[in-house]
Amino acid sequence: MSGPHRPQNTTDRPGYLIKQAQAALNAQMARALHEHDVTLSQFAVLTALADEPGLSNAELARRAFITPQSMNENLRELEQRTWIIRSHHPTHGRIRQAELTEQGRTTLLNCDTTVTAIEERMLAELDPDQRHQLAAALRTCIAALNLT
Repeated sequence: MSGPHRPQNTTDRPGYLIKQAQAALNAQMARALHEHDVTLSQFAVLTALADEPGLSNAELARRAFITPQSMNENLRELEQRTWIIRSHHPTHGRIRQAELTEQGRTTLLNCDTTVTAIEERMLAELDPDQRHQLAAALRTCIAALNLT
């Protein structure tokens, strides 16, 4: 019979390590994006629109991990900077869809280069197989938690 169950050391817990990695990555990205006068949320929106033009406010908010109210503010700012344009959905008049402008694409390209360099620094000690395993393991964890 084994001894009493001992709780796992906090700093060894997967949730803690993921949060530490996220905090370190976000801090580095925020600092680097600031040099481009772009916030993390704005970068997330620009990236999402590059992947899938025409996303609605609600869809963008989910992808950027912010509230729909905050997304409204982000979209207004991006529109004022002429990085996006918004138009009414063809069949749902109340829904406004956003798309990148040429200036928005240029801004995203500059920011993406900066963020890629940070991600490369984070992964520098991992070989290609370890990088693939890390991505697969994280996807598996995400899928397991999204089942409930």
